[in-house]
Amino acid sequence: MRSRPPHSTSCRAGTEPSGRTPSRAPQWWPRQAPPDVEETTVRTTRVKPRSELKNTAYEIFIGVLSILSIVNLVLVYAMHGDGALQQILSVMNALFSVIFLGDFVYRMATAPSAGHYFLAGYGWADLLASLPFPQLKVLRIFRLLRVYRLMRDVGPRTIWNTLVHDRANSTLMTLLLLGVLVFQFGSISILAVEGHAEGANITSASDALWYTIVTISTVGYGDQFPVTNTGRILGALIIIVGVGIFGTFTGYLANLFLGPGTSTPEDASDTPTVAPVVAATTAPVEVPADASLGDRLAELLAQSERTTAELRVLVADAAPGAAAD
Repeated sequence: MRSRPPHSTSCRAGTEPSGRTPSRAPQWWPRQAPPDVEETTVRTTRVKPRSELKNTAYEIFIGVLSILSIVNLVLVYAMHGDGALQQILSVMNALFSVIFLGDFVYRMATAPSAGHYFLAGYGWADLLASLPFPQLKVLRIFRLLRVYRLMRDVGPRTIWNTLVHDRANSTLMTLLLLGVLVFQFGSISILAVEGHAEGANITSASDALWYTIVTISTVGYGDQFPVTNTGRILGALIIIVGVGIFGTFTGYLANLFLGPGTSTPEDASDTPTVAPVVAATTAPVEVPADASLGDRLAELLAQSERTTAELRVLVADAAPGAAAD
């Protein structure tokens, strides 16, 4: 009777001695390694839900204009004896009425429920306050309530982070607001300085408004110009603000039409964004049928390490975007 040869101590762990059939893996053990993991790029679309509160910079812009319009309303009754000032304030109130009417139409078109916004969201007050009637302008205080609700619900820190992150819209709204302020107070100041100066040609409210408009727009016809040193300093400041406004507006339009689509943090936005995902290939890695259990296990562990490394890379790439949201 032939004796079975002893096991060799030089055999590698997981291998069978010569002359024996390799052991089979258990039935529950996968015979194929997990599929390769590769990083692919897909285009996803984030649809921004409709909300009564709009972009943070836009809400602040409308809120500051509401405060300014209420201040103008007080000045109209407090300085009723100054005809030139009354004319400038009337022009500004007409401008505010146009802006607020456009804001009302914009909110009605983008509100989740137009009826809810008009009745419960003070839409009726926004509509009446945008009409050119002095008695109704006091209703613009309801717009301040909306800004207060924004500050209360979102918080000053979040608002600041949003303004810093969305620099394009924030800068544009800031310069537009600065342009409105310069248009009003620049006209009042240049008229106060030049109105009674010797040899001055800016002597009426219409002259002051015209000079401020052509100076902000950097056109400068030259038909109206300051003759005093103080008036020239004011004119230089108006020119600087005008150059900044039109330069920023031009860059904003160029970025809007030529730049790649990006999403805002509130924003949030409905522009498509690129996100990395993990996709499985259709060609799995084949493990030889005659491989031993140890070889298969080693191959599976190596494949698991590669998959884990790929997942860590994807998580690291997605972490900045999640932190920004």
